[in-house]
Amino acid sequence: MFRILESQAPTKQTVTDTINTLSGRLLSATLLEDRRAAILGLRSFAKEYPASVASAGLRGLISSLTKDTEDVDTVKVVLETLLMLFSPNETSPEASEDIALWLADEFTQRQDNITLLLGLLDAHEFYSRLYSLQLLSAISSARPERTLECVFTAPLGITRLVAILDDRRDAIRNEGVLLLTALTTSSTELQKLVAFENAFDRIFALIESEGSLTHGGIIVEDCLSLLANLLRVNVSNQSFFRETGCVSRFTTLLSAAVKEEETGVADWARPQRDKNLWGLLAVLRLFLVRGALGTQANQASFWQNGVHQHLLHLAFQGSSEKSVKAEALLTCADLIRGNRTLQETFAQLQVASVIDEPSSSLTEPKSKQNNGIPTVYVIDGLLDLALTLASIHAFNVRLAACECIKAYVFNHAEIRLHFLRRAIDGHTKGEDETANVLSTLMNEPESIRLSDPCRLWLAAVLVFHLIFGDSEAKALLNDITEGDASSGEEVITCVQAITSSLIAAIRRGDDEGLSVGYMLLLCGWLFEEPDAVNDLLGEGSSFQSLVQAVTQGGHDQVLMQGMCAVLLGIIYEFSTKDSPVPRVTLHSILVSVMGREQYIDVITQLNFEVLGQHSRRAEDLPNVFFDRTFVDFFRNNFSRFCGAIDRDPGLEIPVIANGIQKGISRDLVDSLRSQVAEKDQALQKAESEHLNLERKLGQEQADHKRTKEVDAVELNRVKNINGALQRNHEEELAKINAEHQATVDRSEEQHQAEIERLRQRMQQLTSHHNDDIIRITAEHQAAMARTQKLHQTEVEGLRDQLQQLGKEIDDLKGTIRMLKANVEKSNKEHMQDLYTAHEESSARLSAAEEARKSVQTELDDMLMVLSDLEEKRTRDKVRLRAHGEETSDVEGDD
Repeated sequence: MFRILESQAPTKQTVTDTINTLSGRLLSATLLEDRRAAILGLRSFAKEYPASVASAGLRGLISSLTKDTEDVDTVKVVLETLLMLFSPNETSPEASEDIALWLADEFTQRQDNITLLLGLLDAHEFYSRLYSLQLLSAISSARPERTLECVFTAPLGITRLVAILDDRRDAIRNEGVLLLTALTTSSTELQKLVAFENAFDRIFALIESEGSLTHGGIIVEDCLSLLANLLRVNVSNQSFFRETGCVSRFTTLLSAAVKEEETGVADWARPQRDKNLWGLLAVLRLFLVRGALGTQANQASFWQNGVHQHLLHLAFQGSSEKSVKAEALLTCADLIRGNRTLQETFAQLQVASVIDEPSSSLTEPKSKQNNGIPTVYVIDGLLDLALTLASIHAFNVRLAACECIKAYVFNHAEIRLHFLRRAIDGHTKGEDETANVLSTLMNEPESIRLSDPCRLWLAAVLVFHLIFGDSEAKALLNDITEGDASSGEEVITCVQAITSSLIAAIRRGDDEGLSVGYMLLLCGWLFEEPDAVNDLLGEGSSFQSLVQAVTQGGHDQVLMQGMCAVLLGIIYEFSTKDSPVPRVTLHSILVSVMGREQYIDVITQLNFEVLGQHSRRAEDLPNVFFDRTFVDFFRNNFSRFCGAIDRDPGLEIPVIANGIQKGISRDLVDSLRSQVAEKDQALQKAESEHLNLERKLGQEQADHKRTKEVDAVELNRVKNINGALQRNHEEELAKINAEHQATVDRSEEQHQAEIERLRQRMQQLTSHHNDDIIRITAEHQAAMARTQKLHQTEVEGLRDQLQQLGKEIDDLKGTIRMLKANVEKSNKEHMQDLYTAHEESSARLSAAEEARKSVQTELDDMLMVLSDLEEKRTRDKVRLRAHGEETSDVEGDD
């Protein structure tokens, strides 16, 4: 019995069959409830079986969005199902990244699908907006480029997305910010469209509504990311932002953050506040990219709105994290870099002194702003911050302060020289050694050198920027000496003192970054400066010590060996025959002790280190070795450094500094030698040509004498011939004149006879012409008389006809009036008879009707005759007018 029932039971349905059934029902159902039930069924399988649901029901789900847009519940279920397909369970057997790509392709391959999702944003319903934004974000994550094209092409697509920023519901607004951030990452055109939809004002309004920088949460950070996307490398948007007065919104945000910091910020709010501040500073730096098209205008606008004051306050008095302080200083550096007016004005600003401020301000946040802190000029404050603050943990802030000083002297020779002279005066007089770059390099105590090696590196970088590419600044440093010769002390120059410090640091095994800082400075100083090279070589052991550092260094000292090799190459390259150590000696030391292969190998390894920054320092020291300017300098001259060892020591490199050539130019010597040789050859050639010309001159003089005698004989012969020809010419001319006179007389006689004959002929023709005129005139008058008589006769006949026709017309008009009266009378009689005796007089009515019709027919005929007569009369009038007769338009009207 049970077996029979089991055999009759329906076949168990699989998941795939169920999904296919639901998908088919979704496509074929006509009732909304049936489609919604099928969608709910597919939603229950979407998390576990995303591939099956997507392959069978995706198009049905998209179609349902189109059909059932007005039904909020159905749209919500469809969007939930689609979102589940994009994020299935990780434990699902069908889970795969390819499903999201396939789903995104299905949506983006048809523009209508993206337009449909964007259209759902017009609905104010919460879930329709939220799920549409989440679905667009999922599609964009899978296929960003194609999604971007579809959104860009969709009508009002950008407008609808930007309008989401005005939604007061946090979830929808946050999703809109994230979606716009994802879409505006790379497309410049889309960034412009978003900006022109008043996005900047909406973003700032959203930031302020969320609590500004201090109290704002992650949404403020997202808004700043969106703002950065709209402004990054987009000159048009930056210009639009500046011209619409949005720069003042930056000032407002920074000012609010500074004021709230003075009143105190809760500890729990500090981390997010610092993130928001850092994000805003990063956005500011997008306007100040070095060398960009609108950087100068942006710098001026920021300065006018007082952005620099808030940046310096954050850096010197704020309680923010070190990263925020460093970012504030870097932003301030970008604000003045390359702008001569701002650079000169910047030095006049004052900031709080970091020396008198507790050190915890840079290492630990503080809750209150200390009052009564003395102020210093900003350049002194930056030097104190970079060189005096002995905190390795604040290295980013110190490096940013160094960057700010470099921006202050960037591309401004006057400021650079003024800064250097002040440093030299302070060093030579022993004043202000704590923050003096030269005193730091030359008189640094060993205790500070060991505890804070970064200080020497920062000082070396600053001096490198003060003298790099400036021969006048290098000359100022060359004049600095140490030691009093009158007291019996050894006098050494500045370059010798720094080189000695370098060699001592290498021998002691000090921090590698310290040695790199010294060599970085020396490379920039000695390059194209033969005087400084000669000063260094004045201490003969220095060159040997640097060679030993390369040859005896270990495999883990790539930076130190490479920098020493570069420094040796520069010393050899710009040495001269007058150097304390001749070029030949230097070359022999390099080739014999170091070797060409090792020299090129260590410089090549250094190139990889400079490019990749692979070296590492101790855990408590920052992993920074090179300055950006030095990296560019090294890359530009890498081939020259490698080829220095191959240069012939007999050839010197010419160097021109401040318009004065230094050193001996071997190329110029070779050029002069070749010119002398060419002139000698030209002189010998000229002498041989001179002898040839003298011989030719004697020959020419003899030939000239003979030619002169022959010419005299020939001249006499020509004179005789000329006299004979002249006499013959006179006789011939007299004969021709006589013949010409006779010919003129005969022609005059013939001309007079011809004139007389023509005069007689003209008289005859005049007589005949007058007779013809009289005869033709008589004939014409006779013809005119006949024509006038005929015309008069014809006019009279036509007038008689016209009068007769007028009479006939009058008769016809009278007849017509009579007939009309009869017709009217007949009609009246007919109507009376019809009303009085309709049934009895039907026959008479028919007869009367027939009579009326006949009369009407006769009347029509008469009207036609009248029309013909009128037409004939009109033609006659036209003919009379053509013959000049006058006619009356009212004639015969009575």
